Amino acid sequence: MESNKIKELIEGILNILPQNTKDMRDDVKDNLKILLNDYLRKIDVVTREEFDVQKEVLLKTRKKLDDLEEKFKK
Repeated sequence: MESNKIKELIEGILNILPQNTKDMRDDVKDNLKILLNDYLRKIDVVTREEFDVQKEVLLKTRKKLDDLEEKFKK
């Protein structure tokens, strides 16, 4: 679930670190990815793709329900 926003956040944090510490930067980057992804999973955040799919399913279901309600009104 690594989005562009997470990548941007990680890069922003890495830019604060001294440039001459590649090993430390690599460790920090790996740990930040793990921590952020783990946190996002714990708070039940879904990806935009998952959200869009569920939105479409809901819209189709809503239309079917509206059609059925209209049918029973007659």
